[in-house]
Amino acid sequence: MDLHFDPMAMPVSGVAIDFPSGHVIAPHTHARSQLVYAVEGVLVVETPEGHWVVPPNRGVWLRAGVAHSVRMRGQARMRSVFVDADAAPGLPMRDCVIDVSPLLRELILAATEAGQVRDADTRDGRVLRLLLDELRVSPMLPLHLPWPDDPRIRRVCTDVVNQPADETTAATWAVRLAMSPKTFHRQFLRGTGITFGRWRQQARLLGSLEALAEGLPVLRVAIEHGYDSQSAFAAVFKRQFGVSPSAFYR
Repeated sequence: MDLHFDPMAMPVSGVAIDFPSGHVIAPHTHARSQLVYAVEGVLVVETPEGHWVVPPNRGVWLRAGVAHSVRMRGQARMRSVFVDADAAPGLPMRDCVIDVSPLLRELILAATEAGQVRDADTRDGRVLRLLLDELRVSPMLPLHLPWPDDPRIRRVCTDVVNQPADETTAATWAVRLAMSPKTFHRQFLRGTGITFGRWRQQARLLGSLEALAEGLPVLRVAIEHGYDSQSAFAAVFKRQFGVSPSAFYR
């Protein structure tokens, strides 16, 4: 995406673009940090360090200069806010998913309508300043899948994402990679920051968000993502996200 930022404008601006399901924005970078927000549909954002699933009313914060791609699941109405690194103190220091409150949602929509604003004392300017304040206090959410540098562990992670119902154990993976189980667990933890079991559960849950966004039945989503029953899936899902699978996109 080729964006030009007016050097005379405020250090925050918004852009609105709609995409069809399946559309992919190839890896690219921006000179400003970016809040990627889904009004509708699910956005799957990938960087060299991780994989984020961005359902409606959530946003992913990406630091300036971070290479990333975006894939659309379902008809996607993407709204982005671009922010200079020194626009305000207290902005997120790492890439993360944040909760978009009703107030922040309206501020994002107003920012995309305002575009680039030169006068901070106008209504649009005050909206952008308030948006920065809200970004600083928005809570982070567990919608991130950390990606390892080690190519051997990346192979494991890729297989888990592509085949979420597969039950291959850590011990079996260790044999395939010619490692002892202890070495495999140590390398996996070092590369991702979490255990293999927790990583696989997170991958399954994030994959299920993509499938649910396409309107697939909850039972089918549960089975295709490694759960024995709809009730087992719903229990884990609610523990992680606070609502049932059927209520998540309401």
